Amino acid sequence: MTLKTTKLRDAIGFAIAMSATGFIGMGSALAQDTGDSQSEEATTLDRVEVTGSRLTRATVEGALPVVVIDRQEIEASGEASVADYLRTTNFSSTGQFRPQSGSSAQAGAFADLRGLGSNRTLVLIDGHRAPKAPFSASSQDLNVIPMAAVERIEVLTDGASAIYGADAVGGVINIITRKDYNGASIMVGKSIPEWGATDEAAAIVGISGDRGNTVAGFSHNRREMIYTRDRPWGAQLGSSIYGNNYVAVDPDTGAALRDPSRDDDVYWPVPGGCENTNFYIQEGTGRCVYDFNRVAADEASYNNKSFFSNSTFDINDDWSMYLRTCVANTKSFGRYAPTPGVVVLDPDSASNPAPGNITYLYHRFAAAGNRDNNTNANVYDINLGFDGRLSDNADLRAGVRYNTYDYNEFGQNYIVQSLAEQAINDGLYDIYDPASTPEDVLNSIKATITRQSEFTTKEAYFNLTMYDLFQMGGGGSGIAVGGEFRKEDFADIYDSLSAAGVVLGSSGASAGDSREVSALYGEWQLPITSTFEVNLAGRWEDYSDYGSNFAPKASFRWQPLENLTLRGSVGQGFVAPTLDIISQATAFSADTVYDPATCLAFQDYTAAQVAEYGSAEAYCNAEGGNLGVQRDAFREKAEGLGAEESDQYQFGVVWDATDWLNVSVDYWNIEISDRIAYYSSQKLINIDIGDDPTPMPGAPCSIQRNPDLGNAISEIHNCYFNEGEVETDGIDLSLRTNFDMGGWGELNNELRASFQNSYTIDGGEEQVGLQGFPELRATMNNRLVAGDFTYGYNIRFIGDNGEDGSATGSYTTHDVYVQAALPWNANVTLGVNNVGDKMPQMISYDGRPFNFYLYDAYGSSPYFRYEQNF
Repeated sequence: MTLKTTKLRDAIGFAIAMSATGFIGMGSALAQDTGDSQSEEATTLDRVEVTGSRLTRATVEGALPVVVIDRQEIEASGEASVADYLRTTNFSSTGQFRPQSGSSAQAGAFADLRGLGSNRTLVLIDGHRAPKAPFSASSQDLNVIPMAAVERIEVLTDGASAIYGADAVGGVINIITRKDYNGASIMVGKSIPEWGATDEAAAIVGISGDRGNTVAGFSHNRREMIYTRDRPWGAQLGSSIYGNNYVAVDPDTGAALRDPSRDDDVYWPVPGGCENTNFYIQEGTGRCVYDFNRVAADEASYNNKSFFSNSTFDINDDWSMYLRTCVANTKSFGRYAPTPGVVVLDPDSASNPAPGNITYLYHRFAAAGNRDNNTNANVYDINLGFDGRLSDNADLRAGVRYNTYDYNEFGQNYIVQSLAEQAINDGLYDIYDPASTPEDVLNSIKATITRQSEFTTKEAYFNLTMYDLFQMGGGGSGIAVGGEFRKEDFADIYDSLSAAGVVLGSSGASAGDSREVSALYGEWQLPITSTFEVNLAGRWEDYSDYGSNFAPKASFRWQPLENLTLRGSVGQGFVAPTLDIISQATAFSADTVYDPATCLAFQDYTAAQVAEYGSAEAYCNAEGGNLGVQRDAFREKAEGLGAEESDQYQFGVVWDATDWLNVSVDYWNIEISDRIAYYSSQKLINIDIGDDPTPMPGAPCSIQRNPDLGNAISEIHNCYFNEGEVETDGIDLSLRTNFDMGGWGELNNELRASFQNSYTIDGGEEQVGLQGFPELRATMNNRLVAGDFTYGYNIRFIGDNGEDGSATGSYTTHDVYVQAALPWNANVTLGVNNVGDKMPQMISYDGRPFNFYLYDAYGSSPYFRYEQNF
């Protein structure tokens, strides 16, 4: 193991130095229910179920690294949603997906641990899988989790397929909901950043009686849409080739008409067609481009509302029944620039600016209006079960669960390609003065696109725990066995025009299928001695559509000293292929590709480029054709796809150095084989011509070439395939301190840092340190409680990234807040996140001017909350 030690050493040294001066602050890592009297903290250790195990236990520090984030810490972050909070944590190495305009998953927010992807991060709600978003059926949507329902968040930073099954490779996030709250409260809050204001509200009531209790509430959070023009970079002119340009091709020779006055450019502006709003002649190129920054949104708005309840009823002294329900509604709105697209003009059309040639018009249909997308999702989740004691040393939990996620999307002002071509060729749509086109003509070429999706899960489960089966040196051995059966029904249906690929600016292949999943698992606790414990676990899962997997795991906990614990684990995991990719209908797209043979066949070069490289062959082989050629591509259904499999291990140490200092350090290592990879058109070409050492996958992936046309590509078939591997490792550090400041109050503090040492795909280039993948992320939370006042200071740090030439420096933000307990049983919080108004560095990333997943660009964000308790 070769570790990049400098930054990790600096982080640890900095943390210890700050602790020594009493300047680090953070709240207790053990959850407290804000509605109950804190004087009732347990003085004895009751048995509880900890994330990563089905065995209840009294040990606080287990064999697995679990970070517990209490409600007080979540509230102290100033974030209005679960998704926004998780995005700030150090475990979110590369950030995470969030609601964004211009995406097919506009409404979604997905967790991503270790940079392994949301499909390799398992999200649980009270130990059960969170609903999957049907518009991204490989991921679980954090937006549907009501913030007001959260008591704490437990993050298991180790693989857990042996306990929870598929997808728990990067780790597990378990959202624990409130169950023991007594009383009633209402809360309202508002954040007023420079961009993207939020508001939130919640109401909760808890009632307890001799035979049970109920907690129920309402949660709401909303963020406004952010237009690109309102950002600092929005003043820059946004441009692409889709403005009002054309490429004319000789129908006999296939040669493109070139303009020698503009370095043999093949793109010609339509004469007089660049004089409308937001169109302009681009300096340097002479092309007619459209300023999409004037109209498009950078970030979609979202509006989340949820109702939830948790009820428990004691049937008798040994048995109880529980009912947990949640109904959530999520809406979003995104605005894209008007539809771009390529239409073909007939050689003899009166509209053709190059008569006699086949003309390709690269056009932005601004006269038709912006593309506006509205989404509306409803989630219904219900869990009914029983807890009981079968004997003095055997407990049983069993239940049934149902959840469904319904999603609807509507898009306006999209363009049907064939109708637009006909209108332009007939002269009804005037490309020389598009704004003058009559409204009825515009309406005749428009389409309202739709997408209707649903993901439904029906589940039955049981867990039998038996204690003190036999005595060992450290006490009684325990075992947990259980089983789950669930049926998943998935459908993602696009409107017929989008599915056919005839709508410009929109595409989508419908998908839909069902599967049944059966699982059996077991976990065995072996307390070898009073200081050494071993746990063995394994889970078998059978999928009706592809086969079965078995995931074993072994872990240990050794406490050689009263204040020192060593822990570790080794195990395997798996990621099941998702229903969206194994049931997807064949989808067509016209992909721009760079291929030497195709470059030569279609004369995809200029005279200047030929002169620079000495010949057309030299240029096409060296560059692959800078202009690119569009070829027909077909994304095929993933037939015969199997699961990804992982081997992983971790080991760590927990040291209670003093009564005011606790330190834990954990090393982790993950290797994923049989990676489920998508083979794009360009990747297949690079493999075919030898520029990519990856083996060529089998059917249905293929490239078809035409030997009669110089072996140029005629069509490409893309696919998903099990091929390749991912390897990553790193270290997590947690440092907690607590100081009694006498009359000044109590100072609590915690530093959490995650150092990613390495991340490679198929043995290729090291990803850590490249753009979007920092080596180090850290959070430092500081809290001083003095009487009725709580003062907080939080620091968020993202390390350097961009060693690939697009360097982004380290990024640090500072948050402050003060909370006051008011005499009339109320609390008020005033705070400012990012007090220094830190903005991300402007580096082009995934089509945006900054890394939208890793950073936010809200600027300084003052906020307040008022909570009234009854």
